Amino acid sequence: MTTSGTAGAPATGVSAPGTESIAPSADSSYWSARRLGRQQLLERGPGPAAEAGKAPRPSTTSPWTNSRMECCGRRGPHPERRDPAVPIEETVGAMAGLVAAGAVRHLGLSEVSPQTLRRAHAVHPISAVQLEYSLFTRDVVEGEMLATCRELGIGIVAYSPLGRGMLTGALASRDDLTAEDARRRWPRFAEENIDRNLRLVQAVRTTAGSLGCTPAQAVLAWLLAQGEDIVPIPGTKRRGYLEENATAAGIPLTPDQADQLRAAVPDGAVAGERYPLAALERLGH
Repeated sequence: MTTSGTAGAPATGVSAPGTESIAPSADSSYWSARRLGRQQLLERGPGPAAEAGKAPRPSTTSPWTNSRMECCGRRGPHPERRDPAVPIEETVGAMAGLVAAGAVRHLGLSEVSPQTLRRAHAVHPISAVQLEYSLFTRDVVEGEMLATCRELGIGIVAYSPLGRGMLTGALASRDDLTAEDARRRWPRFAEENIDRNLRLVQAVRTTAGSLGCTPAQAVLAWLLAQGEDIVPIPGTKRRGYLEENATAAGIPLTPDQADQLRAAVPDGAVAGERYPLAALERLGH
């Protein structure tokens, strides 16, 4: 169950069982290529700045291609937001240099259009594309994008699979969001939309109850039932929620059960866009 923006354990005192924060990796020297499209590298040590949409030039003598690249060697870099001013061929061509140098094994993209994905794949095979996908957000993936990915053999990394926490059932009203919670600025959590959306969550909760699992487990199991090429990545800061989420992998849904969950959130029923307008305009290029 994602806990982003939800009430967490107090800053002092003893945490309740299962609410302990997950400790960060002891190795703080790695960099993440996920932010290449944001003109920055999340590097805790010194490192070269990257131009928008361009990967750093690989060097076999640089620490960028040694231990700092270990996490990306397994996962592969993927620009989180494509800069439409930079041809995708240039971005992928630069990242392909990292593969040639042995720095990473695979390449991915995030929130691009099916047409851009085809162009990118023609330069270098794309292993995965990161897209928002959940019971609340299906139109981004289902349709042309899903067909394109399956035609080209590209996996889908489904981010925000729990609707930024709303689909967990942890929220009873907008009042449950603290004043500092960034979701207060997001359309689906807005005053005029949240009550309607929470009624949909209640329908998901009812269906999950009939399956003998939590709402979070039900919606993750639903995503996993969409195909072996769909990999949801729920976020959490609490060990108990991590274990709850992982259990979803052991909840096989029948086609009828998957259909029941889909029916709990009918097409067009969710109120509000998935992002504020300014952020939404940066997606799908």
